[in-house]
Parts: sequence; structure tokens; C-alpha cells
Amino acid sequence: MSKQEDEMTDMVIDQRAPDRPKPGKRASLAVRLTRTYRTEIAIAIAIVVLLVGISFWSPYVLTWGNLANIAQAAAPLILMSLGVFLVIATSGIALSVGSTFSLTGMVAGLCFSAALPWPLACLISLGVGLAVGAINGGLVTIVGLAPFVVTLITYAIGASLSFVITDGHSIAIADPNFWKLNGGELIPGVTNFVLFCAIAVIALELVLRKLVVGRWVFAIGSNDKAARLLGIPVHGVRFGVYVASGLAASFASLLSLSYISNSESTAGANLMLQAIAACVIGGASLFGGTGSAIGAMLGAIMITVIQNGVNLIGINSFWQGTVTGAVILVAVLIDRATKVRG
Repeated sequence: MSKQEDEMTDMVIDQRAPDRPKPGKRASLAVRLTRTYRTEIAIAIAIVVLLVGISFWSPYVLTWGNLANIAQAAAPLILMSLGVFLVIATSGIALSVGSTFSLTGMVAGLCFSAALPWPLACLISLGVGLAVGAINGGLVTIVGLAPFVVTLITYAIGASLSFVITDGHSIAIADPNFWKLNGGELIPGVTNFVLFCAIAVIALELVLRKLVVGRWVFAIGSNDKAARLLGIPVHGVRFGVYVASGLAASFASLLSLSYISNSESTAGANLMLQAIAACVIGGASLFGGTGSAIGAMLGAIMITVIQNGVNLIGINSFWQGTVTGAVILVAVLIDRATKVRG
């Protein structure tokens, strides 16, 4: 790549990093982290404030047991949000992750009903996410259809198939060892659902920040035409993020299924909106080119904290969507005000 192309690439990427220190004056690590993750730090503070505020109505909220419940409930949403974030970062949209979540659970239920070993059942079930992601990616990149239309189609088909293959019935998981996927400890003292989320967030953040392919993702989201002129494999990257999104949704489904031990046709009905909301709350722009894996994780945690708080305070659960929507609106307005001031 020529010097001119490197400069053009930096111009595209710099849209998401306006506060880089000037050449020749390297800021301290703390300052650089604060500049890079200022949105994420604000979200983390907001989560703490939210927990403390809810504790005035329910002292149980800050107990170790409740915090563990929040982490347990947030884990599948975190994994799904990471996949959705990758798609959004390339200026796409992933509407089919919720139905992929549901369909994966039903396929897993059928595999367990056939007495397959749980590792094999998991591999077969992950094929659902792989297939849906490949279909989405192929229709977007090869056929050239709009991501909204493509993922809306696969959302509808996936939601329908999750009912068709079991006639709408739930399936109880009887395998005595499947709980280990979620509640086991590959590393002593660290429950698997925490380990999987930590690995996924750290790995994705490092890829996005340190590897060329991560720069490609943001470059495509910022300006796909300029990225194509620079020789970036736009179609290949976009295909890859849709596949990754499908796999993340399927793995999130398996992690949830391992905990609740019951497969439901509507298990992922509300998760698509929650995953997109988590990305937006975490600082991602629906126009692409901005955001972070850490932000998506914190957005998912905030949504889970809100849901947990609504339940503990005793507010009618029907209000959860309204409260979540209000939080998203505030996050978008703050993000817009920050960018205008910048």
C-alpha cells in the first residue's frame, strides 16, 4: 500500500478517534485510555449510579447474589451484542439474531431429544448461526440487497421455523452434563459464562484496535466507497461480520439453554431489539464506523440492570420497554451533543 493510501486510510479511521495525541507528544497510558474509552467510562459510571439509585428502593440490589444474577442474565445478551456490533460498525443491521437465537435453541432441543452427546449437539446447533450468517452475508455482498431487507427476511423465516420444527412446543433438556457449558469452570474460580464473555470482549476489542482487519471494519463503516478504492476487501469483511453475528447469536442461545435447561420457540423474541439497543447505548452509531466491544458489553449490562431493577422495585414488567427506550433516547442525545460540541 502506498504512502498516499496509508494517509487516506488514516483519514477514514480518524473519524472514530478525533482525540489522538499529536505526533511527538505521547500522552500517559491513563490519559490515552480515558480519551479512547470516555464513552465507555461514562456508561460504567451510569451503571453504578443506576445500581445505587435502585438500592434506595430495594436493598437487595447490591447483594452478591443479585449481582451474580445480573451477570448471569447479561451473558447471552453480551455475546449477541458483540456480533450485532460488528455488523453495525460496517453500517449494516442485524435483525435476524433474535430468531437465530430461538431457532438454535429448538435445533439443540431436537439434538438432545435424539440423545446426542452435548458437545456434538452444540456443534450442530452452531451450524444454525453459521448458515443464517452466511445467507445474510451472501445476499448483502453477492446479490447486493439492502441489509435491512435481508435480515428482516431471515428474521421472519427463522422465527417461523423455530415454531414449525417442534410445532411450537418447548423441549426440556435432560442431559445431566450440559449445565457445564454455562456453570462449569474451565478455569478454577471463574464460571464459564463469565470466562466466555471476558474472552469474547477482550479478543474483539484487541482485533478492532490492533489488527488491520479491525481497521477495515471501521473504515468500511465510515466510507465503504473510499475503503474499496483503498483495496480493502469490503465484500469479504462484510460477509465475515454477518457470519460472526450469526455464530454469536447461536452460542448465546446455547449458553442460555445450558442455564435454563428448557428450549422455547420464543426465547429470542425480544433480544434483537435489546442487542441493537446495547450497541447504541454503548456508543455505536447506526451509520457505522464508531463504537467498541467494551461499549456493547456495557450497554448490555445496563439493559439487564434496568430489567433487574424494574423487577426488584415491583414495577409492572410491561414498562421495561418504555424505560429501556428512554435510556436509549438519552444515550443518543448525549452522544449527539458530544459530537456537536467536538
